[in-house]
Amino acid sequence: MSQYFYVHPENPQQRLLRQACEIIRAGGVIVYPTDSGYAIGCQMEDKSALEKICRIRQIGKEHNFTLMCRDMSELSNYARVDNTAFRLIKNNTPGPYTFILKATKEVPKRLQNPKRKTIGIRVPDNIIALQLLEELNEPLMSTTLILPGETQAEFDPDEIRDKLEHQVDLIINGGYLGEQPTSVIDMSEGGIDIIREGSGDTSVFG
Repeated sequence: MSQYFYVHPENPQQRLLRQACEIIRAGGVIVYPTDSGYAIGCQMEDKSALEKICRIRQIGKEHNFTLMCRDMSELSNYARVDNTAFRLIKNNTPGPYTFILKATKEVPKRLQNPKRKTIGIRVPDNIIALQLLEELNEPLMSTTLILPGETQAEFDPDEIRDKLEHQVDLIINGGYLGEQPTSVIDMSEGGIDIIREGSGDTSVFG
């Protein structure tokens, strides 16, 4: 049975965020709000928690996993970002975008795309998510909470509780959110390739 925290979307209770980070560090899988639906995440180094997420979402190792970061400087530790990509990412973060980039050696191999050695990176525009990352003091391994057979992100925390309360360790209720997942922009080969049109405006990437 998962824990269920009501966290204020504009003024998150630090006590609850601290408890959430304790659950993450203890190997827990959490569901939390972002600027584009709910996401499911775990500690970056935790192999068994990652396997649990893969089972829930029914995804394989070739999936583009994402590191949810606090800011540009943290993002740059985990992805190789050239000057052009840096400017584009900086102008559009925080925001509902996931950027696919070549991973640095700081990224655990199991999170990288096995063939391309890439990682998804994102800085969310959501107060709860950003303060959770601040408290955790490291990126959170994440993927949008799109359940098997669905195309949109989960947006209703009560429905998420009904579906997943026996499969995850914590659900953070941060209110009802949009269903659109992030827009995914691949910059790993030097160009700009729009992989998924989502909640972020992709016209800014030409």
